[in-house]
Amino acid sequence: MRIESCDTGSRLRTNSVSGVKSARIELMRVFNFSAGPAMMPQEVLERTQAELLDWQHTGMSVTEVSHRSKEFVACAARTEELLRQIMGIPENYKVLFIQGGGFGQFAAVPLNLTKPGDVVDFVLTGQWGIKATQEAKKFGVEVKVVADEKGSGYTTVPAQSSILPTPGAAYLHYTPNETIGGVEFGFIPETGELPLVADLSSTILSRPIDVSRFGVIYAGTQKNMGPAGMAVVIVRDDLLDRARPDTPSIWNYQKMAQADSMVNTPPTFSIYLLGKILEWIIEQGGLEGMALRNRTKAQTLYSFLDASDFYSNPVASDARSWMNIPFLTPAPDLNKQFVVEATAAGLTNLAGHRSVGGMRASIYNAMPQAGVEALIEFMKEFERVNA
Repeated sequence: MRIESCDTGSRLRTNSVSGVKSARIELMRVFNFSAGPAMMPQEVLERTQAELLDWQHTGMSVTEVSHRSKEFVACAARTEELLRQIMGIPENYKVLFIQGGGFGQFAAVPLNLTKPGDVVDFVLTGQWGIKATQEAKKFGVEVKVVADEKGSGYTTVPAQSSILPTPGAAYLHYTPNETIGGVEFGFIPETGELPLVADLSSTILSRPIDVSRFGVIYAGTQKNMGPAGMAVVIVRDDLLDRARPDTPSIWNYQKMAQADSMVNTPPTFSIYLLGKILEWIIEQGGLEGMALRNRTKAQTLYSFLDASDFYSNPVASDARSWMNIPFLTPAPDLNKQFVVEATAAGLTNLAGHRSVGGMRASIYNAMPQAGVEALIEFMKEFERVNA
């Protein structure tokens, strides 16, 4: 059984036109369920391809033009403008484009918001939150875990009433969506005057969000925003003057804000592609349209899993991610077989994270409903043969 998304792989075809033979490469596309680098909208890739050799009549690729050129400065400004428009970012927030991805921000946040000896609060619902605490501890702060779902094997989120911030803490950090475990918060924690910091890598641009509830939002771009290597940071103005003197300039929020994210040569191609993706999101109906699209995909797959006696999902029903859906067959050997056969069928990168095994379908913005339906059809056939 093979399921194809505009076919799979690549194939050399020979055509005969007026007696002349010519060869061309027909490009194929799979349904890519990777957690990141993730599937990108095909329309965006095609538009990028069309202007890659000669961008804005410069005679150069966007990857070749100077970041100081008027064309690229305008491109970066346009990307920021679109992000502000789509997310409803208030005027008292800065938008930064920073290298190092989301992982780099595990260190950048304490460098920008604390001094040695400060207390920082963390809510842990999975491995990325744990990694963020490990980085924070390197900078002489006292890490307090105010809620930890380890007891459930990180398949749950804490009750909102159980998250009690430490008086006088520098900030509270949480991970709204834990990519590895497929666990997602259905609420934004209440922290009062304490700045709330969120690693929004897996959920940014997937639905509307009230930015004003946060002190800092950061997100790696490799899921809903483009290729890997860049983080988008949204930081409230009153938090810009807290960076330690030894904070590297490229991670210093205030310096980056003052330089329009160009303290150094910025990740130009990532900024350009983010702009293209934001234009695509507007065409899909903005974040309201993305929310409808993503909710429908998730509900379709969860409904199938819940009705199956063969497949299972380990996450509590009130903590299920829209973006990352882990699932299991009845046996480890069948899990491995499933991944191999699914890949051959054009459904790629379904292996679960190496730390948890099983399968995981990451269905970010670019994954169409047809991809989810193709996966379910494959799952039905796999169950029929192996049950």
